[in-house]
Amino acid sequence: MSAQIIAGKQISDMIREEIQKEAADLREKGIVPGLAVVLVGEDPASKVYVGSKEKACQQLGFHSEVHRLEESTSEEQLLALIDQLNNDDKINGILVQLPLPKHINEKAVIDAIHVDKDVDGFHPESVGNLVIGDDSLLPCTPAGVIELIKRSSGDIAGKHAVVIGRSNIVGKPVAMLLLRENATVTICHSRTANMEELAKQADILVVAIGKAKAIDSKYVKPGAVVIDVGINRLPDGKLAGDVDYEDCLETAGFITPVPGGVGPMTITMLMNNTITAAKRAHKVGE
Repeated sequence: MSAQIIAGKQISDMIREEIQKEAADLREKGIVPGLAVVLVGEDPASKVYVGSKEKACQQLGFHSEVHRLEESTSEEQLLALIDQLNNDDKINGILVQLPLPKHINEKAVIDAIHVDKDVDGFHPESVGNLVIGDDSLLPCTPAGVIELIKRSSGDIAGKHAVVIGRSNIVGKPVAMLLLRENATVTICHSRTANMEELAKQADILVVAIGKAKAIDSKYVKPGAVVIDVGINRLPDGKLAGDVDYEDCLETAGFITPVPGGVGPMTITMLMNNTITAAKRAHKVGE
């Protein structure tokens, strides 16, 4: 029996409808959520991402600012802009599009964003709050992964989740979020000796390693939920995930396609973080 396809676009649209209603309620109170995106340089992929974020803000009725800076912008100039946005009451969320030019210290920039406006969830204080279970703005892709699982296959509690990948952006935070949902979590990585054996025990398998079609059906327990966070361009120009989708279709119970799985969720969760930050700034619901 073929796996049930987890339609990221459909789930993303459902969440955006919920956000739109919340935004309308806030507007009645005179509150407009505001997101500032900063783009340094001309990276083509970054320009596409920033355009998508701008469009999402317009659709949801958010205040949106995009600060497009020259490649030659100094670290001091960028930090000065972040300081300005930190102190701007119209802005509830600040996102500096990565990667940055090599002469700018990425960590210094992430650390400079006020934790209450850290809609990427990358600030050390945000990460610390995530680990200890305190309230925080969650990293967008991992938060999107959790929503996909909950809204497709149901409860996470008591399940064995295996995360393949230990990056600061996806692997580690998604493991923490799965723990928060009361899963038993195993993290595998490039030095894991018995990865296939461990992966095959997973009720929920999350893959984020950046290697096209690296994980096939040998790694998948029959009926497992398989979430593919990877996006890789093949020599023929087509996109593929880290999971061999076709090979796993008959084994998995639920599976995300690439594209159209995790991808649409990332910007949606960014919008969700922005509205959460706006509500906190104006003490709505406290």
